[in-house]
Amino acid sequence: MRDVITGNEAVAWGAARARAQVVPAYPITPQTTIIEGIADLIKKGELKAEYIPVESEHSAMAACIGAAYAGARAFTATSSQGLLLMHELLHWAALARVPIVMAEVNRAVAPGWTIWTDQNDSLAQRDTGWIQLYCQDAQEVFDTTVQAFRIAEEVDLPVMIVLDAFVLSHTAEPVDVPDAADVDRFLPPRKPKFVLDVDNPCAFGGLNGPDVYQEFRFNQQASMTAALEAARRSDNDWAKMFGRRYGLIEEYRTEGADTILVASATPASTAQDVVDKLRAKGKKVGLVRVRLFRPFPAVELRKALAGAKRVAVLDRNISPGHHGIFCEELKSALYGMPKAPEVRGFIGGLGGRDLTPDSIEEVFDRAMGPKKEEEIAWIGHKA
Repeated sequence: MRDVITGNEAVAWGAARARAQVVPAYPITPQTTIIEGIADLIKKGELKAEYIPVESEHSAMAACIGAAYAGARAFTATSSQGLLLMHELLHWAALARVPIVMAEVNRAVAPGWTIWTDQNDSLAQRDTGWIQLYCQDAQEVFDTTVQAFRIAEEVDLPVMIVLDAFVLSHTAEPVDVPDAADVDRFLPPRKPKFVLDVDNPCAFGGLNGPDVYQEFRFNQQASMTAALEAARRSDNDWAKMFGRRYGLIEEYRTEGADTILVASATPASTAQDVVDKLRAKGKKVGLVRVRLFRPFPAVELRKALAGAKRVAVLDRNISPGHHGIFCEELKSALYGMPKAPEVRGFIGGLGGRDLTPDSIEEVFDRAMGPKKEEEIAWIGHKA
């Protein structure tokens, strides 16, 4: 099936093609049309799943955890304040090693009260132990939703699919939705190692002492490291079957580039046009889009940026008192690298402010200009 659908509808179709079995749901703008779409697909018979209306996002994640313990393939979606309300149980899901998949529609957090996009809601969860994948367009959203279940179930960790509010969630684009039988060949039924079973009882979430807790964290970290290869393998196998590959990172015209912009999500799409424009003027620029944020693809980024003189990082987020979050992560990844490029961080697009071609070109111009002694550079900021 090929149709013109929104990013949120692409998530719903992805969950359906992945044959999610339990969908606890609580509405919050701008993700509400995801769970509405799933409810509609259940009603039409496109998906056989238990749809559970709950009283809060906290309860939605609790229901997902219970369903996953029982061996079901669980899915939910949220955004902004709803994600923050889930925070306690995000830690629980990750250390319980349950392969839940959740769509997270990036929306700035309050106050002031807002429904528009930036990344602080999802990035505030970076230490919870969830794999995080940031999408650029609706086709990638669909493909990543299906891939996420395979990654999650291979390494027994939950996965968060992240997409920009409105710019992607509510924008319609042509999307190819493969037949269910074809997706089934890519994603077979879940076969959990441990399930709630009265005939084979297991303990889940019990009290642990200092003699064993650290080993839980060690094993979680080992699985997060293994998720790099799991994500790569999933993407490669998807490409073999359906002809679309995204990578852990995506390079665009980086060959011979002196200045490379590092960006994520939808601004990276706009940045491609800016790179083309500046290349036509003879400027040696390129782009790297970070798709996988957790685990952080440090090796891939070091390789992609090795030949550059300088790197500009465009962050649609901020860690108050420090930097943009992708910028600080990249600096850590490049630390100790021989002839590492200079890294300059730029923050813009907060609360849904437009990141236009002109604003992205400004990032390139400032990155290539004389270095200023400013810890944080702001783009599109009203003085």
